[in-house]
Amino acid sequence: MVTLIAFEALAVSTAMPVVAHALDGVREYGLAFSLFLTMLLLGVVIAGSWSDARGPAGPVWAGLVLFGSGLMVCGLAPSFPVLLLGRALAGAGGGLLVVALYVVVALVFPRAEQPRIFGYVSAAWVLPSLVGPAVAGWLAAEVSWRAVFLLVPPLVVALATVLLPRLRRLPPRPGTEEGGQPAVDRRRVLRGVGLACGVVVLQVGLQGAGSAPGPAVAAAGALVTAVSLPGLLPRGTLRLARGLPTVVALRGMYAASFFGCETFVPLMLVTQRHLAPAIAGLTLTGGAVGWATGSWLQGRTWFRVPRHLLLAAGGLIVGVCMWVFTLLTLPWVPVYAGHVIWTVAGLGMGLAMSSTSVLVLRLSTPGEEGRNSAGLQISDALGSVLGIGAAGALFAALHDPAGSDAEVFRLIWAGLGVVGVLSAMVALRAPVRAAA
Repeated sequence: MVTLIAFEALAVSTAMPVVAHALDGVREYGLAFSLFLTMLLLGVVIAGSWSDARGPAGPVWAGLVLFGSGLMVCGLAPSFPVLLLGRALAGAGGGLLVVALYVVVALVFPRAEQPRIFGYVSAAWVLPSLVGPAVAGWLAAEVSWRAVFLLVPPLVVALATVLLPRLRRLPPRPGTEEGGQPAVDRRRVLRGVGLACGVVVLQVGLQGAGSAPGPAVAAAGALVTAVSLPGLLPRGTLRLARGLPTVVALRGMYAASFFGCETFVPLMLVTQRHLAPAIAGLTLTGGAVGWATGSWLQGRTWFRVPRHLLLAAGGLIVGVCMWVFTLLTLPWVPVYAGHVIWTVAGLGMGLAMSSTSVLVLRLSTPGEEGRNSAGLQISDALGSVLGIGAAGALFAALHDPAGSDAEVFRLIWAGLGVVGVLSAMVALRAPVRAAA
C-alpha cells in the first residue's frame, strides 16, 4: 500500500509541471498539492475515529476506492479545475489509508518491533523513488501526462485482492466495544469538516491575496481553521506542551518546511534550469532514498541516539538544506548538486518523521492509537498545506508570465528554511528520553 501511494506521489510531483502547462494551470500550480492535502485532513479525522471504533479494515477499503477514483478523474480531466477535483478525492482516500496503517502497526507488531516496521514503511518508498520519477517524466514528455494517473488504478484493484484476507485476520481493537463512541465520533467528523472547509477558504484567500477580497477571505478561513483545529489534536499541541503534544506539533513543522519546498523543486528545475521532467524528478528520488536511509538508521538497535536529539537533528538538517537549496537557482551552481542537497534533506526527514511515528504510539494509551495517529497526520497534512499554500500564494503573487521566477523560488526556500530551524529548537523541549 505504501509503495503504491509513494509511486503516485513521486510520479505526480514529477509530471505536474507538464500537466499545469497543458491545462493552463501554472499560476494555480500549488493548489494541485495543497488541495490533495486538505482533503487528506478530512480523511485522517474520519479514519481515526472509525479505526478506534471498528478497526482499520473499513478505512482501508474506503480509502482505496477514493484513491483510485481520484486518479481516474485526474487522468481524464479536461481542465485544471476538474484535475483539482480528482486530487481532492485521492487526498481523502490517502488520509483514510495512512491512519489505518498506523493502527495496523499498533495492533499487529509489539512495541519493540515498531521502529523497525516504520523503517520498512520508509523503505517501501525506495523502489518508487528510483523508477517513479523517471517513468513519470518519460510518460509525460513522450506519451501523455494522463498515463501517469491512469496506470495506477489497476494496481489499486490488484492491491485490494491481496489485502482482503489479511484484513479479516486482524486482532480486535483493545479496550473498545462494537460501535465505539458515536457521539464523540460525530463531533470529531464535524470538526474535521470545519477544518477542511476552513483550510480550503484560507487557500483561496491566499491565492487571491493581490485582489481586494483576498485578505478578508483568507482571514475567514483562518478563523474557521483555528476554531476547528484544537479539538482534533492532543490537548496542549498548539501551546507546545511537553510530551505527546510537542511531538505532534513538530510533525507539522517538519512537513511545512520540507514539502513546501519539495512541491516546487521540479517546477524550478524545469523552468529555471531547463531540465527534462524525468531528470528533474531524479532530485525527488534522492530525497526519498535519503528519507529511507534516515528511517532505517533510527530503527537500528545499535543506533542508540535519544529520540529528542533525533528530532532536533532532523529539523536542523532540513532547515539548513532549504537555505542551501536557494543556490540552485543561480546559473553557475552545478544543477546536479541539487540531488545531493535533497538527499541530505531527506535523511533529516527520515530521522525526524519516523521518530515522531514511534513516539506517538509509545506515548498513546491502548485504544487511542487511532485518535493520536490521526492527530499526528492532521498536523502533518496541515503543516504541508500551510507550507505549500504559503509558497503557492507567494508564487502566484510574484510569478513572472515570462518565466523568470528565480527570485521567487529563493524567497520561498529561505522562508521555509526558517521553519525547519525553528523545529529543531522546539524539539529540544520534548522530554521523550523515557520513550526512546
